[in-house]
Amino acid sequence: MTPPRRIIIDTDPGQDDAVAILLALASPELEVLGITAVAGNVPLPLTQKNARIVCELAGRSDIPVFAGCDAPLSRKLVTAEHVHGKTGLDGPALPDPTMPLQDQHAVDFLIETLRREPEGSVTLCPLGPLTNIATAFRQAPDIVPRIREVVLMGGAYFEVGNITPSAEFNIFVDPEAAAIVFGSGVPMVVMPLDVTHKALTSAERVGRFRAMGTRVGTMVAEWTDFFERHDRQKYGSEGAPLHDPCVIAWLLKPDLFLGRHINVEIETEGRFTTGMTVADWWGVSDRAPNALFMRDVDAAGFFDLLAERIGRL
Repeated sequence: MTPPRRIIIDTDPGQDDAVAILLALASPELEVLGITAVAGNVPLPLTQKNARIVCELAGRSDIPVFAGCDAPLSRKLVTAEHVHGKTGLDGPALPDPTMPLQDQHAVDFLIETLRREPEGSVTLCPLGPLTNIATAFRQAPDIVPRIREVVLMGGAYFEVGNITPSAEFNIFVDPEAAAIVFGSGVPMVVMPLDVTHKALTSAERVGRFRAMGTRVGTMVAEWTDFFERHDRQKYGSEGAPLHDPCVIAWLLKPDLFLGRHINVEIETEGRFTTGMTVADWWGVSDRAPNALFMRDVDAAGFFDLLAERIGRL
């Protein structure tokens, strides 16, 4: 039997982050070594709290949760309450978590874990701004070659931006951090808006969660009900993209996704394009490929996987 893939989830929950965490915790193919919280969708006091709420919802209060960086490397924090609500998990009423927040800083946990575990055995799964990851890389460059790969949600090419005309939110919040990670040489898989905007909820798909009759299924349905309102109004779509679960789904079923190994650079100084992922999809630059950049997803298969795994909790 293949041993589970060991991962660390770096996150700023966010309803879609919450679904990604639930998917990981419901999947025996994955061993979650810890969850590191970062400021992003909402400030750090809420993201670390939300991560613990989700662990308890999944019945996994054994998962250690660490608070990390409360601001980008060199910019003022931009948040997304207009999408996720003031708590980040608006929608259903949720009790405060009782499981403890770990005393150790998330960056120290990342460094310690990557130094301790066998080289090439740990995958990092960032679902928010890359501040924690970049800080760890800067403080301890020796950990970079020890990482199996980084699989992240962020960026866009054909779908351009969702927080500015040219930038996706996670990269825009801390483009300097993204530039460090994309330039590190670590193997990378990127789930941009080009993929996540094809993983749309619908009445039928949300109904499958609600019909489970479980607390977790009901929570997922109510989170997506809340989350949908923004994207329906903004894009005129029938539902909302479940961005972050694409990261976990790729680890479980990579055949659901199609992409190319290309060069991706991060714009940090553009007048109108700060935070843009400059993706050389057509291979017109001389820059070496540094990321497997996804373009398409089997949405039906993606939601089948979500429903099957969420139904286990």
